[in-house]
Amino acid sequence: MAQTKVEAESDQPDEQLDRAIEELRGVLREEEKRPDDAFQSGANSSIIMTIPVDVQIILGSTEMPVSELMSLQKGSTVALNRRIGEPVDVVVNGRNIARGEITVLESDPTRFGIRLTEIIAATKRA
Repeated sequence: MAQTKVEAESDQPDEQLDRAIEELRGVLREEEKRPDDAFQSGANSSIIMTIPVDVQIILGSTEMPVSELMSLQKGSTVALNRRIGEPVDVVVNGRNIARGEITVLESDPTRFGIRLTEIIAATKRA
């Protein structure tokens, strides 16, 4: 089925982002293979590696009517669409990139983190 111009334009940013990510991965792999260029590659990599990204761990979600939302108070429980033990989603800049399981940090047992169990491959959208 042919895409309309609006659909094609809305796919462009995702396709461009996918291409840029793959190109960046290729450049970084090439730089890692060249030890004699360590100084130059370190400078290029450090610029890229310092770019901040928004990382979110999504435990689950739910839908509820506004009236139920407004009746929530301290101590209320909200049931999510996931069960205990199901993987959580790792989202970077709005894109789901991995799944993982919740774990307690060895270095600080008062905090928890995520152990990655699956990396989601970047796929070209149709």
